[in-house]
Amino acid sequence: MRTTVTNVAIDCTDLDVMAEFWGGLLGMKVTGRDEDWIDLEPLGDGGPLLSFQLVPESKSGKNRVHLDVAVPDVHAAGERARELGATPHGEPMGNPERPFRVWLDPQGNEFCFVTE
Repeated sequence: MRTTVTNVAIDCTDLDVMAEFWGGLLGMKVTGRDEDWIDLEPLGDGGPLLSFQLVPESKSGKNRVHLDVAVPDVHAAGERARELGATPHGEPMGNPERPFRVWLDPQGNEFCFVTE
C-alpha cells in the first residue's frame, strides 16, 4: 500500500495571522478555507499543502516537528521574517560559511532558515 502526505498542518489560534505570515514568507497564496482551516499552496511541485488548523489553546513547549526553509542568505531572510512578525530564537549556528538560525513565527512555532 502506497501512502502520500497531503498536508503539513500547524495548529494555531489565529488563522489569518498564520496565513498572512507564512504566505508572505514563502510567497504562497491561500487555496482553501473554512471556519477552522486554511490551506496554502503546495510546498514545492506535487508537495503537500501547508495548512493551519484553528485550536483553542496557545502553543506550549517546543515543536516536535518544524520546517527548515532553504534561503541564499540566512541574515536577509531573517530580516524579511522579522518584518512579517517573526522573532529570532538564538544566534546563527553551524558553519559560518553556511549558517542556520532558528526563528519563531507569530504564534511561537519554531522554524529554521538554512543556507541553500
